[in-house]
Amino acid sequence: MANKRLLHHLWIKLKPINAWYFLIACLLFTGIAVWALRENNLKMIELRDEVIAADEAGEGVDEALAELRQHVHSHMNADLSGDDTSIYPPLQLRHTYERLKDKNDNEEVAQHNRQVAKRAATVCENRHGPGSLDQRVQCVETYITQNSLEEKEEVKVPKELYQFAFVSPVWSPDLAGWSIVLAVLFFTLFTVRFTLERWLRYQLHNHL
Repeated sequence: MANKRLLHHLWIKLKPINAWYFLIACLLFTGIAVWALRENNLKMIELRDEVIAADEAGEGVDEALAELRQHVHSHMNADLSGDDTSIYPPLQLRHTYERLKDKNDNEEVAQHNRQVAKRAATVCENRHGPGSLDQRVQCVETYITQNSLEEKEEVKVPKELYQFAFVSPVWSPDLAGWSIVLAVLFFTLFTVRFTLERWLRYQLHNHL
């Protein structure tokens, strides 16, 4: 009788707590989480496009890239990383790379040609001596022509410095992250409430 009285008391306390309210709350927060995850991904795409536009324009690349990195690293489902079949990283600053390569090429060429001009004067003076100015001038011109480099002759620039892949966290404390936590919590409460109700009914039926 004591067990039956206790079970009946638990049933009276439990009955006002409707299990389906927990399930409805779970479904509500699941919907919010799906929407928020989608928004995180759409924002990543928007910021990625801003980086690409800045890369093409040659202005604000660092700022746009920093904003994209911050978003991806602090939000779920904002991943910007290649899959296992991808050969190249998903974000490549091709225009920034080409501009830097051209700049480096021209600086390297100019430095090389200045050294060639200095060597030409020394070589031709030793070769022809101080007596023949015309011969020395012709010698210098020939030496420079034969040993100089043309503009934009390729100089190696590591492409990896201008290729990026950012990975999102497994869970983030944003709208999507907390909605998932609440959805799991309410589903757990629904499961516990539903299971406990069935168990109490079974026990009360067997104690009749």
